[in-house]
Amino acid sequence: MATRPCPCGYRTDPKKQCRCSIGAIQRYTGRISGPLLDRIDLHVEIPALSYDKIAGSGKSGTTSAEVRETVQRVRDVQRARYGGAFSCSAHLDAAATREFCVLAPGAETLLQNAIDRLGFSARAYDRVLRVARTLADLGDAEKIEERHVAEAIQYRNLDRQIL
Repeated sequence: MATRPCPCGYRTDPKKQCRCSIGAIQRYTGRISGPLLDRIDLHVEIPALSYDKIAGSGKSGTTSAEVRETVQRVRDVQRARYGGAFSCSAHLDAAATREFCVLAPGAETLLQNAIDRLGFSARAYDRVLRVARTLADLGDAEKIEERHVAEAIQYRNLDRQIL
């Protein structure tokens, strides 16, 4: 799913001026319901790219084969952890999320503060835990640490959006 930050599309653009009123932005973003947003794991803002980045100024990033290999490695770890009951962390139900998404003490405090300050719903809480579990798996960490929770919270951009 993709959306623009406002009706004109320039609210977060560093080079172009947004011409939308606060009311227009609120109406526009208000059309996306909270329950729908709760069902989306990652909310990520993608900024406009410069010509050099689009044209590929000589630098290459991670290849598709490397990404596939990493995803397969993490999926294998998750399948082994869940004993075949779930294929990956994204598919955990609420009870399994509580069982398998064990937080280190500092991570728990960070998530509690985020829930209180950002007003995440119970569904968003579970999504953050599952994303943090995957991030921990990417880093070969047994427990979910503060850095994993912090990164997972950052992926809830639309929950945190302030006009």
